[in-house]
Amino acid sequence: MQPLYDFDAPKKATNLSLNSDLLKKTKALNINLSATLEQALTDKLKSIEEKKWVKENKNAITAYNDFVEENGCFADEFREF
Repeated sequence: MQPLYDFDAPKKATNLSLNSDLLKKTKALNINLSATLEQALTDKLKSIEEKKWVKENKNAITAYNDFVEENGCFADEFREF
C-alpha cells in the first residue's frame, strides 16, 4: 500500500486565514496549529482516497459479494464456530 504522501518532504510556510476567535482560543490552549492542520489534512486526504478506492473497485467488490452470497465463503467448510 502506498503512503498517502511523502512524510519526509520538507515543511513549507503557508499563509492561512482563520476565524480570529477560533485562533485566539486555540492559542490560549497551546494547540499546535501546524500539527493540528497536518493531522486534519491527512484525515481528509485519507477519507477522499478511501472513497476513490471504493468507487474504482465497486465492480470487483460487487462481484465478490455476489460470489460469496451464491457460494459461501472460501473456508466455510473448515470453520469451527
